[in-house]
Amino acid sequence: MSHRIIQIHIRKGSGDLARKIKLITAPIDIWPVGPDGLSYALLVRTQDTQNVTDRLQELFLKNQIIRIVLQPVEAILPKPAEKVRAEVPQAADPVQGGENGKKSKPAKTFSGISRDELYADVSRGAETSTSYILLVIFSTIVAGIGLIENNVAVVIGAMVIAPLLGPNLALALSTALGDLDLMAGALKTMVVGFLIALGLSFSLGLVWGHYWPDELNSPELLSRTVVGFGSIALALVSGAAAVLSLASGLSSVLVGVMVAVALLPPGATIGIMLGAARYDLAGGAALLLAVNIVCVNLSAKLVFLFKGVQPRTWFEKKKARRAMIFYIIFWLLSLSVLGYIIILRNV
Repeated sequence: MSHRIIQIHIRKGSGDLARKIKLITAPIDIWPVGPDGLSYALLVRTQDTQNVTDRLQELFLKNQIIRIVLQPVEAILPKPAEKVRAEVPQAADPVQGGENGKKSKPAKTFSGISRDELYADVSRGAETSTSYILLVIFSTIVAGIGLIENNVAVVIGAMVIAPLLGPNLALALSTALGDLDLMAGALKTMVVGFLIALGLSFSLGLVWGHYWPDELNSPELLSRTVVGFGSIALALVSGAAAVLSLASGLSSVLVGVMVAVALLPPGATIGIMLGAARYDLAGGAALLLAVNIVCVNLSAKLVFLFKGVQPRTWFEKKKARRAMIFYIIFWLLSLSVLGYIIILRNV
């Protein structure tokens, strides 16, 4: 069973920290950090992390908390006895309801990392950094050459790099939390990545289409121009697996997801076929890419909804719930349109 250490640091005059944290029943152990009584550490099970951090923010006003730090625990010696602490009446809490003055319903718990840890992990994928741009360039070149030369191992290498999966997961999380800044960053990063991949692969298509056109008939390349309902099922399941692996803290599982629902190979195929003036095949690759993007976002949103990933305060929850419903309907309609196009192409 995995654990986390939660450290809370409050400002002087914010109240009796030792007394207030004893109102929380989930921690396995509690101990002071430093002699001033303004910092404490709480040992909790991973699945209790979210409820404990939310409760800490309800016990203190926003300006009273200097910082809350979450740390993963590799091992505990001796192994703690995980007994249930006695329940403390909520009436003993003088600041029940926190900064909003309303009592929050307990968050839906799940065996995984907290909302804040998930946000920190996923939001990195929405950053248009130099590293991201270089990864897109490298993986596009690797994918393009691997597709043209029909080299499966090289194509898989490009899939594992998978720089375009991060912005899509960040987009899904942004709607779950109603975070417009994260949404804007994810969309910007996604567009930049696709434009770079499209430009580079278009150049490859121009060169190969002029000098070695026969090499553009490789099975690996042509397979990215064919779309069926199996592609939809695969993308839906893979997108759900990506979110589950992130939310559970099992990031190593993402490697398999990256291979299963790759976004860059069909994106590179679009550019290559456009550069070679094979527009019908480029349309098939574009359809496959659209299916993967829609399915990843739809399944990710459904999993976030099922897992209870949502903002902490009641007002933010209400706003995020409206956004989540809107975007689920939007992606469902988009998937329906894509399914209809697939039927028309296969008639």
